[in-house]
Amino acid sequence: MRHGKSGRKLGRTKSHREAMLRNMVTSFLKYEKITTTDAKAKELRKVAEKMITLGKKGDLHARRQALSYVRDREVVGKLFDELSLRYRDCAGGYTRIVKMGNRAGDNAPVSIIEFIRDIGPDQTKKKVLSQK
Repeated sequence: MRHGKSGRKLGRTKSHREAMLRNMVTSFLKYEKITTTDAKAKELRKVAEKMITLGKKGDLHARRQALSYVRDREVVGKLFDELSLRYRDCAGGYTRIVKMGNRAGDNAPVSIIEFIRDIGPDQTKKKVLSQK
């Protein structure tokens, strides 16, 4: 029984699943937007948000932790230099998943996962004021 076990298996072995997520998070941090299936996007969101949190810490230990997971040294530099500054005032929710419909070949549900760009204290105040 699977009681209390979190995460999706995605029809892969553990090593294949971990390698796939490492490749996907590297591509996601590099291009800031990728298209994948719904289930993979939901699993990728967990890992990507943890990487942004490591980038926001900014110390050497966090950089080494990110380097142990992300496959490209330049992407880790981008994570700590650009992305961590972009989301320094936000406490989470750095990504959004937009459902695109079904893929033509196998009818799998496909989504786009991307970083939310308009985050910050100024943007949230504007949204609250415009709703009133």
